Amino acid sequence: MKKFINAPERVLEDALAGIAAAHPGLSVDVEGRVITRAGGARPGKVALVSGGGSGHEPLHGGFVGPGMLDAACPGEVFTSPVPDQMLTAAKAVDAGAGVLFLVKNYTGDRLNFQMAAELADDEGITVETVLVDDDVAVQNSTWTAGRRGTGATVFVEKIAGALAEQGGDLAAVAEMAKRVNAASRSFAVALSACTTPAAGRPGFELGEDEIEIGVGIHGEPGRRREKIRPAGETVATCMDAILDDQPLEAGEETVVMVNGLGATPLIELYVVFKEVAATLAAKNVTVARSLVGNYVTSLDMAGVSITVCRADAEMLALWDAPVNTPALRWGV
Repeated sequence: MKKFINAPERVLEDALAGIAAAHPGLSVDVEGRVITRAGGARPGKVALVSGGGSGHEPLHGGFVGPGMLDAACPGEVFTSPVPDQMLTAAKAVDAGAGVLFLVKNYTGDRLNFQMAAELADDEGITVETVLVDDDVAVQNSTWTAGRRGTGATVFVEKIAGALAEQGGDLAAVAEMAKRVNAASRSFAVALSACTTPAAGRPGFELGEDEIEIGVGIHGEPGRRREKIRPAGETVATCMDAILDDQPLEAGEETVVMVNGLGATPLIELYVVFKEVAATLAAKNVTVARSLVGNYVTSLDMAGVSITVCRADAEMLALWDAPVNTPALRWGV
């Protein structure tokens, strides 16, 4: 294992200290493992809190800031944060309008955020929870009951975050988050496994000419293993899975993300995006907005995920609203 770390047991602590040094617009509690916006809560604003295991950067801490999250709770690598972190985050950002927990559909995250919501209720904080479950590769896995939460998390955090920034109440912001999740589908393919610092070896083995179809962001196995093929054929497999699960009609508009899983060069992500755009164009579906890059990674995994969101005019307007976070910034 070759990694730029000091020691496996210090990776999260050192990374949080680095985030604090790099981004003065964030307030980073290294010991408590909570990232919030600098300057405190804004009175009367619904607060958005998310989190999960580390190793998916910039998710979630990189999306804390005006227009997106108010707080993020990073756990150890690929390990859920604990309820105390989530409660600390909720208390730090609650400004009287309630708190929305955005939770990827993994068993540990669901249980711990549920417990945190109960603890917050005891503290007089109103909490709503929305699950993200966009991955069509599997219905169940070791980590989930139902579909996994992956790339759509970025869309939910951005669009619901914009509505909260504009003064939407808790019910409206939660409903928007549900709408975005329901409109989104994702599928991922891996060329190689990732290596967690604690394990020191890849999570699974692939032959030199093999790829994993439908992989998860923690290195979970997907639908099957295949021989590597041209990018267009691989993208066709992904898009077939996405569009079979949620067909799109001619004339509809979408937000599309082609996301690198950590070790995929940007030039290859653009090759993938070209194929995705061509597939949608052939159906007379418009790519109205797009992201290409690393947004929801899996440490050093070579691979790509594709997320397609059927977007209406309100969603697009909220997508275009100003955002100022370490990983997304426009309109400011």
